[in-house]
Amino acid sequence: MRPQALSTIQVDDERVIVTEWRFPPGAETGWHTHAHNYVVVPMTDGSLVLETDEGIKSTQLIKGSAYARQVGVRHNVINPGPGEVIFVEVETR
Repeated sequence: MRPQALSTIQVDDERVIVTEWRFPPGAETGWHTHAHNYVVVPMTDGSLVLETDEGIKSTQLIKGSAYARQVGVRHNVINPGPGEVIFVEVETR
């Protein structure tokens, strides 16, 4: 069993939910489905593995290089690397 990624909600209002995610080495989110459109802003460089319904995918995070995804994404996010990976997720309502 993997350790859990650590989430800290920074803003939760009628417009957005802003969450900082910290992934120690080997940590995962657990399977989840996104209920909102969202933007991810990496705070560190790093690699993540995404377990999806379509199989396993890898992604490279580049500090400060944001990306967006649509509502309905279902996955488990895992940090396979030796260092901590941190990003901020901004969900729009």
